[in-house]
Amino acid sequence: MGKLSAAITAVGAYVPNFVLTNKMLEGMVETNDEWITTRTGIKERRILKPEEGEGTSYLAIKAAEDLIEKRRLDPTEIDLVMVATATPDTLVASTAAYVATKIGATNAFGYDLLAACSSFLYGMSTAANYVQTGRYKKVLLIGADKMSSIVDYTDRTTCIIFGDGAGAALFEPNEEGLGLQDEYLRSNGVGRNYLSMDAGGSLMPASMETVKNRKHYIYQDGKSVFKFAVSNMADAAARIMEQNALTHEDVAWLVPHQANKRIIDATANRMGLDHAKVMMNIQRYGNTTSATLPLLLADYEDQLKKGDNLVFAAFGGGFTWGAIYLKWAYNK
Repeated sequence: MGKLSAAITAVGAYVPNFVLTNKMLEGMVETNDEWITTRTGIKERRILKPEEGEGTSYLAIKAAEDLIEKRRLDPTEIDLVMVATATPDTLVASTAAYVATKIGATNAFGYDLLAACSSFLYGMSTAANYVQTGRYKKVLLIGADKMSSIVDYTDRTTCIIFGDGAGAALFEPNEEGLGLQDEYLRSNGVGRNYLSMDAGGSLMPASMETVKNRKHYIYQDGKSVFKFAVSNMADAAARIMEQNALTHEDVAWLVPHQANKRIIDATANRMGLDHAKVMMNIQRYGNTTSATLPLLLADYEDQLKKGDNLVFAAFGGGFTWGAIYLKWAYNK
């Protein structure tokens, strides 16, 4: 019997039907397609409309159902459901608990994990550790965010960036040396000054004043966030390679958080990686926050081969950031 590791054995995804294009945003705020594309790489993003569904849980359920159907998985075999999200349905009741019930994971416990755009990355570490204990066999990690619920569509600095979506990954035990190999995770509390939603928490409870002053929308100091993101995400990816003696030739794919194409390019360059090895879908979905990494896996699943070395990298509010080295466990 080999050493027990935690491998991703299935993925699923869901994005809403409604497409919000750069051209449409031109009629909402002072911006244009060229400006958005040049600075972010985004051409369009998906938005969850009320007629399709409500809340982050809707997105998470759809992504989980996609995984369950493709894997032909009995949901009663799932031990744990985690929802990585910055936009839970409510601030008290766990979105994950509701999702677990709705997908039929009646033998699972569930909870939410919040670390902004790094939520899924941190969740990978958590899911893997649950599996590696030998106590849990099937851990479902879902990254889901309805960012349109906290975006101010009169603020051109943020409304061009974010979209809605969800992705899911199943973690199971592996004895072939595949799955999560190593991680480098960090945070810095200074980040709450540069990327946040001020109201709605215990520090600034909701009131008529907070609503009037538009404090329930996400705020971003773009230049400061960009500076921190470029250096720290690239550093984390390079660090995980150094820790594991990986060269650019050893890495099959970079799986980067889809915040900004310039940040992604800087990370790939720091790794010395050919850009053909960089997963990218920011042009179609924008920044879906907790959902970017699993959406990439779902989009590129057909191209992944058993044994491929993947480097995941992310940066989010807080600040939170890091990188994970994972060996892919299956051929589709």
